[in-house]
Formats: sequence, C-alpha cells, structure tokens
Amino acid sequence: MAKVKPFKGVRPPKELVEEVVSRPYDVLNSAEARAEAEGNDKSLYHIIKPEIDFEEGTDEHDEKVYARAVENFKKFQEKGWLVQDEKENYYIYAQTMDGRTQYGFVVGAWVDDYMEGRIKKHELTRRDKEEDRMKHVRVNNANIEPVFFAFPDNERLEEIIRTVTAGKPEYDFVAPDGFGHTLWVIEDDALINEITEEFAKIPNLYIADGHHRSAAAALVGNEKARNNPNHKGDEEYNYFLAVAFPSSHLKIIDYNRVVRDLNGLTPEEFIERLRENFEVKEMGEEIYTPSGLHNFSLYLDGKWWSLTAKPGTYDDNDPIGVLDVTVSSNLILRDILGIHDLRSDKRIDFVGGIRGLGELKRRVDSGEMKMALALYPVTMDQLINIADSGNIMPPKTTWFEPKLRSGLVIHKLD
Repeated sequence: MAKVKPFKGVRPPKELVEEVVSRPYDVLNSAEARAEAEGNDKSLYHIIKPEIDFEEGTDEHDEKVYARAVENFKKFQEKGWLVQDEKENYYIYAQTMDGRTQYGFVVGAWVDDYMEGRIKKHELTRRDKEEDRMKHVRVNNANIEPVFFAFPDNERLEEIIRTVTAGKPEYDFVAPDGFGHTLWVIEDDALINEITEEFAKIPNLYIADGHHRSAAAALVGNEKARNNPNHKGDEEYNYFLAVAFPSSHLKIIDYNRVVRDLNGLTPEEFIERLRENFEVKEMGEEIYTPSGLHNFSLYLDGKWWSLTAKPGTYDDNDPIGVLDVTVSSNLILRDILGIHDLRSDKRIDFVGGIRGLGELKRRVDSGEMKMALALYPVTMDQLINIADSGNIMPPKTTWFEPKLRSGLVIHKLD
C-alpha cells in the first residue's frame, strides 16, 4: 500500500515565485538555461543547472559545479528567496494547458515503496544519469525537483481536491510557455491525516515522468538508511518529493519519429513495402493526424499518408505487442529501414507531440529528414498495464505535458 507523508516544504515567498521557479533540469541544455536565467539571480537554474555560473563549456559533472549548487541553495535560503514552512503540510498543485487542468498532491513518497516495487516504473534508467542526480540530491541533502507520479482514481481524494481548490491558492501564475501553475497549501491536520489514510488504501503508485529522478531520490534515501547506525525508519530521508496525480487527470501526448533516409529504397518502393503489413491510403498535402490505435500518419515527398496496421500484425493481448511504438519499430523501422536500436541509431530522431505535426513536415521539407511517422498516443491504461505486468516500454514512447515546474516546493532530507 502506498505510504506518503506531509513535510515542511521549502518554497519561495508568494511575490518571488515567478522569478524563482524554472523548467525541469532535463528539458533544456546549459545554453538554454543560461539564456532563461540571464539577469535573474533568483532563478532555480543556479541550483539545478549551476554550470551556468561558470564559463560556457564547463562540464556540468565537474565537482565545482556540484559545489556551486550547494552554495546557491544555501544562499537562496539565507536571502529569503526560499523559506521553509513551519509545519508539515501537503500541497495541491494544478497545471493548466489548452483549457485542461490536472490536479496532483505534493507528497513525501516512501523510499521502501520504490525499493520494493510498489512504486512501479515502465522505463529503463541509465546508470550515468542516475549517478548525476544522486550526487545532486546527496550534496544538497534535498530533493530540489519533484518526480511525477500517477495513481488509480480515488473518489475521496477527488473530493479533497475539489474542497481545497475552492479556497484561495498560495501561488497562481502563467509561465512564459503559456501553461498555468497553481498551488494550495493544506495545513488542516484532519485533512492531512485523511490524505495519508486514503493513499494507504492505494496498492501502487506509477512513475509517469522522471524515472532517473525517482531512482536517484530513492537510492540516496536507501543509502542514508544503511549508513545511519541509529536508523529508526521515521527519518525525513526515508521519503522523497513527488507530485501524484489521479490517472484520469493525465493525458499522454504522442511521441513521433523522423528518419534521415529510406535505406536505399525509392519513395515508391518504400510505399510498396509498407503495403505488405498496412492498408496504405494517400491523404494529400493537408496534415493528417492518426485516427486511433494502429493507425499511423506518414509524411513523405510533400504528401501525407494513412497507414493502418493489418490484423495479425499486432497482439492486443500483449501489453507491449499492442503498442503502436512496437508495431512501427518492428514493421517499419526495423524490417524496412534497418533501424534496430532506437536509443543509439543516428538515422532517427524523435519529436514530442507538443511541437505539433507541422514540425514533422518542417524537418522533412527542409531536407534534413526524408520521412516522418506520427503515432497515436499511448493511454494511461496502457502505461499502467505495462507497469503492472513488469514490462518495460520501448524507448521514446510517452511524452507528458505540461512538465512540473521546479522550485514550487522543495523537500529537505533532514
């Protein structure tokens, strides 16, 4: 059962929140972070991407960069740009995009739930990326950035969301990318206890986004427990920072592919090869969006095509076999184009659906890419099925948007 706890959040004063908070560390590079933080000493990038404080080209894994993160975190607290709450609270965090709002609980998630598989994952993690984030958590002795969880819908928690969000929020602003962010502080002890009890009825939490951050946060907590001769189990380091959303609130966006060449085939030959496993239909010059599961959109030579996988080319009873990522990876990318490893092959690139299908057209029309393939997005039910069956999603399957803003609430490990 999911164990969560309230905590004394470290967060910006209301009037500084927009200056402090930032995008997550892994959605932009050092140059972009440098540009976004320009002229703003209070930007969280000075803590999560502290290489921006050094000359361009400084290795973000250099010891002095981690040391600067610690220095800056301390400075932010001394200057009152980040202030710790007096008591242990839960928080509700709402994100609004395209008129849709999703509401999540900001909680301390239990390290043992991660270590023992009750916090379920659907992606493989890379050890080097885990190490980097573990170091960041260790040196700051805090989870500066939250991880993004989903949980099966719970009616009482929905009622609590409705009750709390009817009141006045602590923060309410629109970020530069146009997405709205709103935060409420839950200080009422009766409500806090009820949230803890309701989460205890939920068998599993699911990592939606932030597999490396989850692994790093849990592994550091576990390490601290092992290294503490007086470990009791109720220490703050036994918990890490997460925002948990009811799964019905979340919408996964499509994650599309662009490929540099047709593996020696002419466009006509390529289309012929596709006909073996797909019903192929020319759609013209207007952008064509996949209509449902097992329907794909292909852009090639200035034209859009509809590809519908023929029955027997997919397995709807297999949590991985049902995915359009699997169908397209096997029948198009591997069998026709000779692309076997999506993680390392330089002939393929990936485009998050947030950029729209016009971005696929642009990449092909510019001559940089030869063809583009748009996929119907994975559903939350598919993601939960995969995690429950102990399977791992193929690479580049899910894209969640909006991303959690970093710096709204920070969790200290002591």
